[in-house]
Amino acid sequence: QVQLVESGGGLVQPGGSLRLSCTASGSIFRFNAMGWYRQAPGKQRELVAFISSGGSAVYADSVKGRFTIPRDNAKNTVSLQMNSLKPEDTAVYYCVAGSVPTIISGTTDKWGQGTQVTVSS
Repeated sequence: QVQLVESGGGLVQPGGSLRLSCTASGSIFRFNAMGWYRQAPGKQRELVAFISSGGSAVYADSVKGRFTIPRDNAKNTVSLQMNSLKPEDTAVYYCVAGSVPTIISGTTDKWGQGTQVTVSS
């Protein structure tokens, strides 16, 4: 059973940067894709970004140009580099893994426990 563990959340000022990391307990090679969701209080869950095993990345319009999602298969990790953070980026961020369709639909059963990101002055 593969487990996903996120780290790197915290409090950051608007305009600042933060890097989240997700480490899988087993090889991530088996997953066609890995990604990040976020959920803010009172809002629907949002797919932030995902990256395929081949390295193709897709981003939500709300983060395009500010976030990147590097993946290191050798270290079984996927990260989320967040730059130019805005207060509206405040949310709990979840790492996910699975096939591309299950990640896009949110139906994958591979979720991390979540890490809080707060953007505030």
